[in-house]
Amino acid sequence: MSATAAAARAESAAAAVRHHYDVGNEFYALWLDPSLTYSCAMPSGPADTLAAAQQRKLSYHLDAVRAHDATALLDIGCGWGALLAVAASEGVGRLTGLTLAEEQAAHVRALDLPGTEVAVRNWLHYEPEHRVDGIVSIGAFEHFATPEDTPAEKIAVYRAFFERCRSWLHPGGALSLQTIAYANMTRDRASTFIQRDIFPDADLPTLAEIAAAADGLFEVRTVRNDRLDYAWTCEQWAARLKARRAEAVALAGPELTERYERYLRLSALGFRMGKIGLLRIVLEPYRSGHFTGGGARR
Repeated sequence: MSATAAAARAESAAAAVRHHYDVGNEFYALWLDPSLTYSCAMPSGPADTLAAAQQRKLSYHLDAVRAHDATALLDIGCGWGALLAVAASEGVGRLTGLTLAEEQAAHVRALDLPGTEVAVRNWLHYEPEHRVDGIVSIGAFEHFATPEDTPAEKIAVYRAFFERCRSWLHPGGALSLQTIAYANMTRDRASTFIQRDIFPDADLPTLAEIAAAADGLFEVRTVRNDRLDYAWTCEQWAARLKARRAEAVALAGPELTERYERYLRLSALGFRMGKIGLLRIVLEPYRSGHFTGGGARR
């Protein structure tokens, strides 16, 4: 990817994220759990609480990258810092979070977590000073490609991401990835409402595209499709937003509140029907190099 293309893609992603997340922390605090975790939870059952399910999800990803033995971790798409906060509390000495939203970065800095820095920076432009033991990326991968990308262009973008992650990891490190993905639905059938009004300029991956992009770079250790977890999560968010609707309207106005109510309903339905999935993928770099197009390792 050329420097010009990377810069254009990074700016497009930043604009899309600002459109969504700079609504204001107070608006999201009305209906997210107390940790402000804005991604699929991992409930133990229908009666679980949202807060407990979110903490279980964070622990899952930290366990996947063996955070208990790590000295340095990178969180790509760190949101409001929930995973960083748990990792810091468990004694990881050096933590870095990347986000494209200024309000999220300000919130993370205000947490004053030990050994933690946060940067408003796209992964395309990130250059760490030191390698890390683990990388977690939750809910960011969905924003890497655009609806204008061909399947080949999407795979190329995803491969660039995997190549950079591989170069940032210590030998024996791991990457834990969580992303929404197309399932029993093609990209041309995706909701124009969500693409236009909620996540502009974003296009979901497929499992096949992710596997093709990682081929030869990372070994796929585990894959889970937890789409029903995300249906449950969206339903929890929708119920919480409904319960505090008057406050939401006062903060963000009726139009934006209605937009989010519709988005959460449509998303829950899409996950329930299997139109979209929720992938949790744990990957480890091949230790003896990676395949070239000719099948040899280098």
